[in-house]
Amino acid sequence: MSYPEPARRPAAVTAAVVLLALMAVVAVAYAVAGLFVLFGTVDAFRLAAAGSAASSDEVDAMVLLVSVWTVAGVVASLLAGVLLAALAGVVRTGRSGARVATWVVAGLGVLAGCCGLTVLSGMRVFPMRLGDEDRSTVELLAQLSEAYPDWWIPLGAGLSVGQVLGYFVVALLLALPTAATWFRQPRPSLHVPYPPPHPPR
Repeated sequence: MSYPEPARRPAAVTAAVVLLALMAVVAVAYAVAGLFVLFGTVDAFRLAAAGSAASSDEVDAMVLLVSVWTVAGVVASLLAGVLLAALAGVVRTGRSGARVATWVVAGLGVLAGCCGLTVLSGMRVFPMRLGDEDRSTVELLAQLSEAYPDWWIPLGAGLSVGQVLGYFVVALLLALPTAATWFRQPRPSLHVPYPPPHPPR
């Protein structure tokens, strides 16, 4: 059975593929940058904490917490980059279910981005309040905040906003009628039938 030649990929789908690939590159780049920032931040934090009233155990605990949190974020960004690159590939080929899978990932991405922005905004508006017995922790948190590069936290907030907008635009592009029509077209089968066996002589 022969299938008609699929129509040319619509501009909306091409734009969605490019945006997904760009988001994948940004996610991987942010993960790599996070590791470099972690090393510099830990060194600067230990240097600043050396003159504080905090004990070495408290400093080590704070370093461990920051390291675990950063590594977890790096792993999440790398996985997101791989997933976005894979989605760009399947969307580009117009495979069945690619739109639905992208919509699911986009919904989760928007949710994660909104949660991150909410937490960051909550920390700004309602800063954590500790008692007098936790003054060393307050001092360490202040020194840790100063140890980060000035551009790092605004960059994270900006990327969270960009993530939400990017997922929303991709989902919208794939919902356009031209994209829907293109994805519904039959694709030629990649199965190559084997020739029938020769009858015995």
